[in-house]
Amino acid sequence: MDHCKAEISRVLAPLTKMEASRIAGLLEEPPSPELGDLAFPCFILAGQWKKSPAEIAADLGRALAGRRGECWERAEARGPYLNFYLNYPLFIRDVLKRIYEAGPDYGRSDRGQGGVIVIDYSSPNICKPFGIGHIRSTVIGHALCLILEAMGYRTIGINHLGDWGTQFGKMIVAYERWGEDEKLYQDPVNYLYYLYVRFHQEAEENEALEEEARAWFKRLEDGEEAAVNYWKLFRRLSLENYEQIYDLLGIKFDYYHGESHYNDMLDDVIRMVQEKGVAVESEGALIVDLEKYGLPPAMLRKKDGATLYLTRDLAAAMYRHRTFNFVKALYVVGAEQKLHFQQMVKILELLGFPWAQDCIHVPFGLIRFKEGRMSTREGKMILLEEVLRRAINLAREIIEEKNPDLADKESAAKMVGLGAVRFGDLSNDRVKDIEFDWDKVLDFSGETAAYIQYAHARICSILRRGGSALPEWSEEAVAALGREEEKALVKTLAAYPGKIEASAASYRPSILARYLIDVARDFNRFYHECPVLVDNPQLRQARLLLILAVRQVIKNGLGLLGIAAPEEM
Repeated sequence: MDHCKAEISRVLAPLTKMEASRIAGLLEEPPSPELGDLAFPCFILAGQWKKSPAEIAADLGRALAGRRGECWERAEARGPYLNFYLNYPLFIRDVLKRIYEAGPDYGRSDRGQGGVIVIDYSSPNICKPFGIGHIRSTVIGHALCLILEAMGYRTIGINHLGDWGTQFGKMIVAYERWGEDEKLYQDPVNYLYYLYVRFHQEAEENEALEEEARAWFKRLEDGEEAAVNYWKLFRRLSLENYEQIYDLLGIKFDYYHGESHYNDMLDDVIRMVQEKGVAVESEGALIVDLEKYGLPPAMLRKKDGATLYLTRDLAAAMYRHRTFNFVKALYVVGAEQKLHFQQMVKILELLGFPWAQDCIHVPFGLIRFKEGRMSTREGKMILLEEVLRRAINLAREIIEEKNPDLADKESAAKMVGLGAVRFGDLSNDRVKDIEFDWDKVLDFSGETAAYIQYAHARICSILRRGGSALPEWSEEAVAALGREEEKALVKTLAAYPGKIEASAASYRPSILARYLIDVARDFNRFYHECPVLVDNPQLRQARLLLILAVRQVIKNGLGLLGIAAPEEM
């Protein structure tokens, strides 16, 4: 489709006195096939030409009357639009050939030219179970790693663990007062979480506990052996639990650089902001006054000498640019941290770093209970591992019922169950809040990953029935394709590279996820109207080549979302 847009733009450029690249950006798809395949909106020329858009469209239509291009066969004025109708025999041939030859690489590009993009995502808090709330950062960040790699970037995934801060003082106090070694090693993270919740319950009655926790954290920052040993133990046990979940999801990180990784760099950050006059002392604390930039003051060091999350994020940004020389640094973090990242970027600007604007917050909405927002302090949490296991179990039950003879039910159940949870998140616009609902999470009907996966499995079944070998490419065979359902399906397949590009440009995997629903829908419409294994050998081969292309696009697209494409289910 990009090739067609480029050709049409070159034709319109001398007629409109506009740059071809600008025209390509304005071309849009009409709401129905009767109105053509691509439309140029003439509103843009009304002021310059001193005519109504409809008159301009008519003038352009007359200028192109009787003309045709390689990709388009005619242009017609319809109201304020100039509509172009594609040369479908050529279009179908080119799209299917491109997919056939590119295979797993279809949709990929070298636009990123190897530039490094650092992606900070997942970032669970040590001593707390991996709750369903962390699924958003985890699957969005992982999908962005895969999508941006497909655009030719080199992505580096960093798990910025919440492994530092006053919460460790709280955990040490709780363990010193109520902890039992036997229970800790039996179920480490859940037991630590129980102690964390108990601390906050007890602190409501005993305010001295908060002060005791701050004192323990200061001892940790000072490197006191007893505090450090507690911290190392809690961190190790938590990471072992998280790794099990990441393995289940098929996610690997390049680095587990948590907050603690930057502790040795904090003095340099403090020295830098002071030497450059960016920060000032205020009642014993160190702050950056950002009011002139429309932001509240930012604290970098408390009056007791303890540093803050912002201090460590500044150190992390400097370290990442120094180490990786990134072209972008993405922070896949909840929308409630918007101010934090605005302050961070502004301070980096004030320190004179030209790459500050390349640090980009990729916000996402919250996952809420029907009763309200989740809270780890109050013990209101749904464990991600529980959600994943229940989804897999339900998928297994459905497979047992609908396809009891399936050879590897367990593998298929994992693909379907994990795909359902991932897609349930990724198919939503990331900026919107999501209400957690067990019925929706475990619903495999409708516009779900299972709907797309089943289309892939159905195509695999047809190809198996069509013969032992995959169909050979044949330009003569694909010339037999021309029904409306076939045209619509090929047109949808042609949009795949653009959907990857749009997802990458806006950091929204939902664009790709929703597109795959369209692919599955158009395939099902084609499948019900156009039998594939017909007696006519040319038409049979043509339709086999078409569904082979559909299978490739679905597999490629699901892969960029971190979702498997089963061949049987």
